[in-house]
Amino acid sequence: MDLQDQLKNLFPDHTPDPTEEAAETESNLWLQDDPIICKYEKRKGKPITILEGYTGATEDFKKLAKELKTTLSVGGSFKDDKIIIQGDYRDRIMTLLKEKGFNVKRVGG
Repeated sequence: MDLQDQLKNLFPDHTPDPTEEAAETESNLWLQDDPIICKYEKRKGKPITILEGYTGATEDFKKLAKELKTTLSVGGSFKDDKIIIQGDYRDRIMTLLKEKGFNVKRVGG
């Protein structure tokens, strides 16, 4: 018996609202006109990918950082309005962002 079945037993009259489920799966990030800059650097001999230039809300950029890290299964951080991803993933990040509707510009290398 999974969680959904247990909830149905506890609340038999409740019908789930389909708009709530759609809102949870859809990411509501603010799309901008200026491109997000995707650049490659080496720090202490290790390659990193840096995303900067997002003009929306900081919370949206943090959500985007978390989504990219989980999709790519890599580490990273969010500092000073920049997303820092461990490793050289410029091509994959650019395709992911373009699928979401962002403008992306590749810088360096």
